[in-house]
Amino acid sequence: MSASPVARRAIWRGTLAVVFSACCFGSISPLTVVATERGMALESIQSWRYFASAALVVAYGWWRPPAPAAGLSPWYHPRMLLMAGGGQAIVATLALAALRWLPAATASFLFYTYPAWVTVITAVRGLEPLDGSRLLALALALGGIVAMVGAPSAASLSPVGLAVILSGALVYALYIPVLSGLQRGRDGLDVARAICVGGTLCFATWSMLSGTLFAIPDAVALGASVLQGVLASGAFVGFLAGLRILGNVRTAITSTVEPFWTTLLGVVLLAQPVGTGTLVGGAAIMAAVLLLQRPVASAPTRSS
Repeated sequence: MSASPVARRAIWRGTLAVVFSACCFGSISPLTVVATERGMALESIQSWRYFASAALVVAYGWWRPPAPAAGLSPWYHPRMLLMAGGGQAIVATLALAALRWLPAATASFLFYTYPAWVTVITAVRGLEPLDGSRLLALALALGGIVAMVGAPSAASLSPVGLAVILSGALVYALYIPVLSGLQRGRDGLDVARAICVGGTLCFATWSMLSGTLFAIPDAVALGASVLQGVLASGAFVGFLAGLRILGNVRTAITSTVEPFWTTLLGVVLLAQPVGTGTLVGGAAIMAAVLLLQRPVASAPTRSS
């Protein structure tokens, strides 16, 4: 049975929200490079990034208070901050730490295996139906990433780097359903506030212990870090809005437009040439996003 016009519009709204989120996230990597190349520590960059994000989403929450979550803990409850902010901090830390042993392109490819982990986890738990169109979309999305960044050679992979980045992908795959669960009965803004404030506490503690919080080389490094926070605040809100509509698997696969956007930024901002891999990979990822617009037939699901 075909979906109603209202359902189709909701799917498109959710998809656009996730694509917007992915583009915001994809813009963060070049800014991180700018700040690190000027001598700023990664934990300090993340501290100022999350501080800026927290300031924006908390201010927005004051200006447009969301509906209270009846019978649920508030967004600033320590458990919420730990689950939402701590989980995000772990993912970011693993993804950044892996760059010590792996090239950025290799790390990107390996990290973006997380939609496969999400697909497997949700299928095993019976939380969402798994059909041929989703498997095909997953194959197209991952194939597009391979075409863009190049499949890594097994002989060149550092075992430590491989373990760290795959751990990051697995943690992220587990983290997405956690966010989905935290949104039950809550406004997405509450979860976004918990992510940003919790992440700020985690990274500020780390950078204070390492003595790098205020070790800011210049205004450019600080500006690049703060701009990441501005982008991240929009990314978190968009991601959570899309996740509520699309579910775990669709959201994960649609998010793979992020490396395509990062590649386009390299072309526009750094005058990098557009290779065949970029064109083929981008086309495959866009095909996956369009394929995911097809509604999936309802299937019995179980909670938890």
